[in-house]
Amino acid sequence: MTLVEYNTLITLYNWIVQVMPKASELKKGMVVDVADEPYVVRDIDIRNPSSRGASTLYKVRFNHLKTKQKRDESFKGEDFLKEVDCERIQVQYSYKDDDNYVFMNNDTFEQYMINVSDIEDSIGYIHDGLDHIVAVLLDQQLVAIELPAAVVLEITETSPGIKGATAAARTKPATLSTGIEVQVPEYIESGEVIKVNTDTGKFISRA
Repeated sequence: MTLVEYNTLITLYNWIVQVMPKASELKKGMVVDVADEPYVVRDIDIRNPSSRGASTLYKVRFNHLKTKQKRDESFKGEDFLKEVDCERIQVQYSYKDDDNYVFMNNDTFEQYMINVSDIEDSIGYIHDGLDHIVAVLLDQQLVAIELPAAVVLEITETSPGIKGATAAARTKPATLSTGIEVQVPEYIESGEVIKVNTDTGKFISRA
């Protein structure tokens, strides 16, 4: 291999690293090419190796953008995937129309609609006026959303707080204003507002 060929390969590799996400970099809502078809990432299950030297596996559930068919694939963390060229814009949640959720472009006020079945894993974090949402558009159609890293929600129901409990104490279930249930520290009371991680569904802190 000549020096020119070697430098060309290095340049190509660096370009791939910049434009193609690794399996370890996948996030819910990303649209990637699988077998020459566009699929959106719906769920990621990380399997840590049980034996020394084995690779971490990423079990990914995809939904086909057009047929909605489910597809499960497993990848090693260093495996590259080709991201589909989609437009991403900032939107705000507007309202629910039957089985559809409507989002509005923060700049143009244009509205985009998506069926509840396409974002069912995100519904529990969406509340009136939620912004900093990234809408993924393919051919000007809303195909997926990416939520902010954390959202602020009110606790509507939980058992009474325990006096003297600390942040390191045991947790208890709490129902939030959107209907989802999360585990919160025992000192948290009904009516309090908390931050929740939208990726893990876990309590972060009081808001």
